[in-house]
Amino acid sequence: MDTSPSETNNSPPEKRGKVEMESDNEDKDDTALNQQPLRAEINLEIVASDANGGARPSNSVPLLSIPFQQRPAFDSGHRITRLGGKYHIILAVTGSVAAIKLNELIQELKRQSPPNKLVVKVVTTQSALNFFDPKEMGDVTVYEDRDEWNMWKKRGDPVLHIELRKWADSLVIAPLDANTLAKIANGFSDNLVTSLIRAWDQKKLLYFAPAMNTAMWENPLTYQHLKTLKELLLYREIPPIEKELMCGDKGYGAMASPQMIASILASDIKNKFAVLCKYLTKPYN
Repeated sequence: MDTSPSETNNSPPEKRGKVEMESDNEDKDDTALNQQPLRAEINLEIVASDANGGARPSNSVPLLSIPFQQRPAFDSGHRITRLGGKYHIILAVTGSVAAIKLNELIQELKRQSPPNKLVVKVVTTQSALNFFDPKEMGDVTVYEDRDEWNMWKKRGDPVLHIELRKWADSLVIAPLDANTLAKIANGFSDNLVTSLIRAWDQKKLLYFAPAMNTAMWENPLTYQHLKTLKELLLYREIPPIEKELMCGDKGYGAMASPQMIASILASDIKNKFAVLCKYLTKPYN
């Protein structure tokens, strides 16, 4: 086991000030933002303390008070099973505001893929949970760091990131924030998402859709990290687009649209079934 749920910031709220969002990369007029509040009307500002140790009056919601998914963590009895005649895909979600589009991406991917052929699972970092509610993903299972630790207690128990590696036909990281990009490029495996990626079967497809503020995107380190993913690891990039970002800036760094991402993935899925169908119908000589 080489994972630890390190995404959570355990420092006291009064010392943390404002939460540093790993990327602000979505249009501030985005429909999803207007229709649905981010995790209980989140104002990503921590309540500060006054000189007497009491909380200063504020309309902000302390990040630590935001409820995460309430289902019990999966235990060693949880099984991850492949289904015959299906394409199995994992969506990895990291701490960018573009994670609000997760459900839209899932629905678009199902719509563009061959009917009744796609099975989707989601793995998430803790920070990504600030932007979507796992309970709203319908029949799609969402795995968190706590599942990794609760499933493995002794020798012989399933190791979640290894089981997911075996199960999946492909993996897409959407959105990929600046923090996780840096972790992958430097070989970190300190949570469920990065452990799955570190253990990934290089013979299988892995796509990533970066999403971050323009200032982060244009940082020289980002170029080096992207180069490592594309040239050394041979992962496939779905490039970000230029638009007005959540912070009000206009520039590159916004995640590609769910329609574009789904189109690229669905093309590979269709090709797989086309090849399989051709093989099964080939005359026997």
